[in-house]
Amino acid sequence: MRMRFDTLFGRLFGVLLVAIVLAHLLAFFWFHHYGPPPAPPSRFSAELDGTRPPHPRFEPRPPRPWFGGPLVPLTFQFISLIIAAWYGAKLLSRPIQRLSAAAERLSENLDSPPLDESGPREARQAAHTFNLMQQRIRQQVQQRGRMLGAVSHDLRTPLSRLKLRLEQIDDHKLQGQMRQDLDDMIGMLDATLSYLHEQRTSEAWQLMDVQALVESLSENAQDQGADVQAQGHCAPLHVQPMALRSCLNNLLDNALRYAGYALISLEDNREQLLIRVIDHGPGIAADKREAVFEPFYRLEGSRNRNSGGVGLGMTIAREAAQRMGGQLSLEETPGGGLTAVVRLSRTPASL
Repeated sequence: MRMRFDTLFGRLFGVLLVAIVLAHLLAFFWFHHYGPPPAPPSRFSAELDGTRPPHPRFEPRPPRPWFGGPLVPLTFQFISLIIAAWYGAKLLSRPIQRLSAAAERLSENLDSPPLDESGPREARQAAHTFNLMQQRIRQQVQQRGRMLGAVSHDLRTPLSRLKLRLEQIDDHKLQGQMRQDLDDMIGMLDATLSYLHEQRTSEAWQLMDVQALVESLSENAQDQGADVQAQGHCAPLHVQPMALRSCLNNLLDNALRYAGYALISLEDNREQLLIRVIDHGPGIAADKREAVFEPFYRLEGSRNRNSGGVGLGMTIAREAAQRMGGQLSLEETPGGGLTAVVRLSRTPASL
């Protein structure tokens, strides 16, 4: 079989072969140069006594130095094999590390640059396959977005006509019920498109004054008549501004919808920033807190769609936090209510 040195196997085999050959050549030279001559037979004793000239086979060799034993060549062999093994491990792990880093970038941004198709044959094949996968995923997401946008546009027209025809119904109770259903359908379309837009959107990281953002959100809500307070301090943080604003807006809307009051609290330390959106509303049972992050999930009781919303706000908020390398979880507020906790690391993986 013809050896291919553009493969991982060929390169690793070549490195180990060179190391072994060099180590054995050194050992051969060392022992040949400093090794003792074989014991002469008795018939050559005269040569050793000086009465006859020495036979060329038994000419004296250079004196062996203190380091002339087997320790030096064996040590060289050991070190050379360690270096070869280390370099071979680097050859094997480097393509995997590159592929892992590219997969992490892809999980955060579908428009991340493609993987460089260089290196050994296996690495080139893996990079080429990965780039094809990224291209197909991007095309599928774009196609889905176009399809849903077209569906939304096509549905808006008959829904608008239905709202106009509602005015011809004399039964005011039925008219109100049908108008509410149509408003819910339009709201679901708008929320779905917003959710898909959030999934497709990618933005650069920026150093942002999160405290100023929180205070701005609080003041804007107060100007609209909502009861929103902000407390705490924090240093600027590298974030994706639109993602953070979207996350906090959805959490704030959720708190105001079900409790009529919200407190945004900041807690900063060297490792992470904690942003809490606290309300004293009906709360959510512990076994249902993860379920509310599912799209269109509706709770029974006070926190359901009858109170407003279509069930995408919490989904959008969590995915926005995850795009920034953070976490979003729900906890019970002391004294009753719900607390949404956003944890943002001060050393995100994307930087």
